[in-house]
Amino acid sequence: MFDLNSKFGRVVKRHLKNEYFVWLTTVDSKGTPQPRPVWFIWDEDDTFLIFSQPNAYKIKHLNRNPNVSLHFNTEDEEGDKHVIVFTGVASFDTASPPAHKVPAYIRKYRTGIAGLKMSPEEFSNEYSRAIRIKPTEVRGWV
Repeated sequence: MFDLNSKFGRVVKRHLKNEYFVWLTTVDSKGTPQPRPVWFIWDEDDTFLIFSQPNAYKIKHLNRNPNVSLHFNTEDEEGDKHVIVFTGVASFDTASPPAHKVPAYIRKYRTGIAGLKMSPEEFSNEYSRAIRIKPTEVRGWV
């Protein structure tokens, strides 16, 4: 999809590995972009894996329009260092195991899940809809 060995690619790879959340933007029924921060992991098949509550607005938006964008916060106050924006297509992954059975997801978010006063299993029951986003493009600068 993109070269993770270029200067820009190495920065992208670091963000994919280390960032706690990514901003997911969907489009509502009126055509208005709706950004929201979400927990994610970058999976070995070069996709974002996100878990959602099944009745969340983002699910309704994705049912109408699977095209999305994702971006990370920049690393400086001016907003011009490490700008990374993905565009892609979302799909619902009905074959995904629940969140508590995805080791990388639990390693990354165990503390956050505890902060919600939930066990990993309770989180999986509440956030039971797996979303896969396959990036089609990445742009930005370092």
